[in-house]
Amino acid sequence: MGSTQTATFGGGCFWCVEAAFKELDGISEVTSGYAGGKTENPSYEQVCSGNTGHAEVVQVEYDPAAVGYDELLEVFFAVHDPTQLNRQGPDVGTQYRSIVLYHDDEQERQASAYVEALDEEYDDKVVTELVPLETFYEAEEYHQDYFEKNPNDAYCQFHASPKIEKVREKFADKLAN
Repeated sequence: MGSTQTATFGGGCFWCVEAAFKELDGISEVTSGYAGGKTENPSYEQVCSGNTGHAEVVQVEYDPAAVGYDELLEVFFAVHDPTQLNRQGPDVGTQYRSIVLYHDDEQERQASAYVEALDEEYDDKVVTELVPLETFYEAEEYHQDYFEKNPNDAYCQFHASPKIEKVREKFADKLAN
């Protein structure tokens, strides 16, 4: 892998989003964590309270020669509903909001254009937040690679597995070997 870049997305439970991105070729690492809030070094319990302002997010390290940021956006928006305000499926609260935390002006430009185009496709308004990444806090170790470690977990079976299958079907040409 050549020089990597970083992208940060939140679209509901980070277990599901992390598992979906791990399917792609060109991804060297996906880390679950918290971003977009005001509390320093928040714990999972604090984020779940909804009082920290953080969203559950994943930070994706990728090789832009293998997978572009535009392709990451495409996958991200395919595995969650960007019209649901502060929720995804059974998960409700600001910590589950749809959010793109851009790292530079180019990511902001691409994400903004993508959301604008998506807004035309949906009947409901796209509510995805676009904000600069200020600080990313890595989630506790037991959240990392959660689906991989717990494939038979009921939550994973009902919520992560369908997202992974969607990535495998829709993005078959972009899958890791």
